[in-house]
Amino acid sequence: MKKRHRLLKILVLLFILILLFCVGLYIYAKITPKLSIKSANSFYLYDNHKELFSGDPNGDWISLKDISPHVVDATLAIEDKNFYKHPGFDFLRIIKAMLINIKEKNKSQGASTITQQYAKNLFLDFGKTWKRKIEEALLTVRLEVHYSKDQILEGYLNTINYGGIFGIENAAKYYFNKSAKDLSLAEASMLAGIPKNPSHYSPLVDEKKAKERQRLILNAMVKNNYITEKEKKAASNEVLTYHGNLEKNDLNTLMYFEDAVLEELKSISTVPTSFLSTGGLKIYTTLDKKAQKSMEDSITNNVDSASEIEISSIMVEPKTGKILALTGGKNYSKSQYNRATQARRQMGSTLKPFLYYAALENGFTSSTTFRSAKTTFQVSNDKSYSPKNYAEVYANKDISLAAALAYSDNIYAVKTHLFLGEDTLVDISKRVGISSSFRPIPSLALGTEEVSLKNMMQGYQVLANEGIKNDIYLIEKVEDVNGNILFERKKDEETILNKNITYILSELLRNCYASELVDYTVPTCMVIKPKLSKNYAIKTGTTNTDHWIFGYNKDALVGVWSGYDDNRKTEPKDGTNSKNVWADIIESYLKDKEDAWYKTPPNITGVFTDPITGKVADDNTKNKKILYYTKGTEPYAKDDKLDALIPSAKTEE
Repeated sequence: MKKRHRLLKILVLLFILILLFCVGLYIYAKITPKLSIKSANSFYLYDNHKELFSGDPNGDWISLKDISPHVVDATLAIEDKNFYKHPGFDFLRIIKAMLINIKEKNKSQGASTITQQYAKNLFLDFGKTWKRKIEEALLTVRLEVHYSKDQILEGYLNTINYGGIFGIENAAKYYFNKSAKDLSLAEASMLAGIPKNPSHYSPLVDEKKAKERQRLILNAMVKNNYITEKEKKAASNEVLTYHGNLEKNDLNTLMYFEDAVLEELKSISTVPTSFLSTGGLKIYTTLDKKAQKSMEDSITNNVDSASEIEISSIMVEPKTGKILALTGGKNYSKSQYNRATQARRQMGSTLKPFLYYAALENGFTSSTTFRSAKTTFQVSNDKSYSPKNYAEVYANKDISLAAALAYSDNIYAVKTHLFLGEDTLVDISKRVGISSSFRPIPSLALGTEEVSLKNMMQGYQVLANEGIKNDIYLIEKVEDVNGNILFERKKDEETILNKNITYILSELLRNCYASELVDYTVPTCMVIKPKLSKNYAIKTGTTNTDHWIFGYNKDALVGVWSGYDDNRKTEPKDGTNSKNVWADIIESYLKDKEDAWYKTPPNITGVFTDPITGKVADDNTKNKKILYYTKGTEPYAKDDKLDALIPSAKTEE
């Protein structure tokens, strides 16, 4: 009993404090200038030709009288039934939510009013610090003091997120191909359910859950006397047809690029966190529509849309770091999860080029050999490690670094990794900007650590730009609605790697589709060789659940990942599809351009060799291939075999 009495006293005290706080807020709000909100919460995104591709300065905002009454009623019924009665904060609802949360020992119950949610929408991000909560509270009161309820509701409906589509007019056109004023009760109640959790209740993502949410809203509308039981039943049973497209562009994947832009925007410190300081933002991006279309078409033509397998891809201009195109999935309307920037997956063998750069930097050459055979490594504390090659195919003989990279030989990679020291690969990964958190473990050479596609693209940008690092990015410039510059990208590059070595490595990566290396097995990208009309450095990576491919020349760097969101095992055909996607993207984009391969540096020489053994070719050599070396390190009579220097490796014959 005493415990309950004490709790009641605490709640009463909290109520009094909240009341005093709110009175102070209202006094403050009354003496502050009226907010200008009609253009707030507006983004206008421009491509690399300064053409608008997202946002409409002349058509984003729609008057409340031009919105279907069904939308208004459904929104009020589910979001804030006391909207026209409270002063911006629903105190009874707050107390009720507090009691439920205390009883349930969680924070599942919220009590935000429409005005509070609108205030939150006037910020670039939804921070949860006490400072942000106070800022939102101040804005809530200022909105209530300076605007009518109808004006607040109008602003809210014009800025709320309907599954990546902002504003009711845009949502009506996107989902149902009609204006907001023409939405039926069934359509309005479906849309009203999305803002609660856009990635959960969008009918294009999960129609079953969206229908459950719609029924909840219809019940609330009956309870609050907006509709009758008969109208509820008719709306619930109405079969809806979804349009799922925006008239201003026909690219299903473009909104993944937009989301990545808005995420990058949050990291720019010179852009105010509140739209009230800018009246909206003009964002000039690196988007190349031709590249984006090449990407989308390639995915559509090679990946089954009905399959649950997903795919993400990024294209970068190597010399600048500009992200020209990006997609985080097959179709944004079905899944807003951006796998290009958010997903972290095991990168597999795509880390090997950085291992071999370190090897070349530490005295290896294109001809350095290790034995490729089943091997057990004694690593530490009596533990052993027994990696396997793909399909358990081994040369059972000495092979060159050139062959090992072309075949993606795992035994060779682990031997190199242990020979150099496990910290070496960690250090080179950090240098090129991939990750600073990799563990120095034997399996790192095979890409067992997790990383995002965007992060891996940063590392490959350094290779593609001959050792010069530019941070990859999507935003060139940001202005407020009046044209005042808030941010402008400045060139910032740094030489990270040796140009001679990156040239040798890029030439080695060209062998991934070289017929001269067809021997006991075939290079990893032979399947797409017929599609390639230009020279590319390419590396694939495969795990049980992931397929990766990165490839580049001087003009373009493209990375592709595919797999299942739930980490289920993939099939070999999924890897083939990824390779075809990569090939079609880069070939389509570079179709009208000259072959942009790298000039051989003066200190580099090419030698005809047997690419499998790494030895100088003679008249009896079956397949001859030019391999490249720093002058003075090219092969002649010496043996580059290093197996004897790894005593911890036991080869199994």
